[in-house]
Amino acid sequence: MLYDLTLHMGYIYDVAAAGGRHILRIMPLSLPNRQRLVAGSVVIDPQPEERTSYTDFFEHPAITFAYRSPHEKLDIRMQARIHVEAPPMTADLSPLLQSLGDELAAYWSLEPNSPHHYLGKSPRLLDSSDIAAYAREHLHPSMTVHQIAKALCARLHKDFKYDAKATTVDTSPNEAFALKKGVCQDFSHIMIVALRSLGIPAGYVSGFLRTIPPPGKERLAGADAMHAWVRVWCGKAMGWIELDPTNNIPAGSDHVVVGYGRDYSDVAPVIGVLKGYGNHSTVQAVDLIPLPGT
Repeated sequence: MLYDLTLHMGYIYDVAAAGGRHILRIMPLSLPNRQRLVAGSVVIDPQPEERTSYTDFFEHPAITFAYRSPHEKLDIRMQARIHVEAPPMTADLSPLLQSLGDELAAYWSLEPNSPHHYLGKSPRLLDSSDIAAYAREHLHPSMTVHQIAKALCARLHKDFKYDAKATTVDTSPNEAFALKKGVCQDFSHIMIVALRSLGIPAGYVSGFLRTIPPPGKERLAGADAMHAWVRVWCGKAMGWIELDPTNNIPAGSDHVVVGYGRDYSDVAPVIGVLKGYGNHSTVQAVDLIPLPGT
């Protein structure tokens, strides 16, 4: 599937910011046998005094930029053309949970894609006895790692309610777990903590999800969204798979990957600091449009 993707992120400050420095991670990745970035560009307004592109540890293309002069707004626009393939259907080649530790011990690499980076605590994801107990409630010795991940994905989708007003970007997994509601970030964080509590490597995927309007309804411009889902290491033979607990589906051709990380902090689309005071308002719009004939 070939898509045209546009993202607009706008920030309007009540009082002009005297300066600022930011990092962007919004451009989709090129991934073998998964997706290919055909072309892409990022426009920042006002034009920053400094702008540099680099690749971080997890191999994300990132942009860092800075202002030293006052500015009343920040406008970020990204355009890309991306070719996405649905991951192939494969047999369950994952081991039983009790055998996964041996496969991890035999995995000696610490490359960015290594499962060892996705096993322990990370900046936003600490241990949780409540989430660990939840993960073990329906665990059976005969289940493979893949079966465990799919079962947990389905259970989260069933037990938790999607509610965009219930949480914020800073809500912890424990808080969202107690509420039993939240957004894709919360669903993903809770699932990652649950899987790690079982000794299964799991990470956070940041990207975009194409939305399909109900029958008879027109698609609304800007209605697509940034999204998050989970990647799970299912052993040496099967490798990484991706599951979307918000929708209880495997990631497919409607999921566009921007970055992989241990949690949201590794792949936040924009982070930074401002020199100023007062509040600000924000706007975000995404269009992920399939091209005819693809």
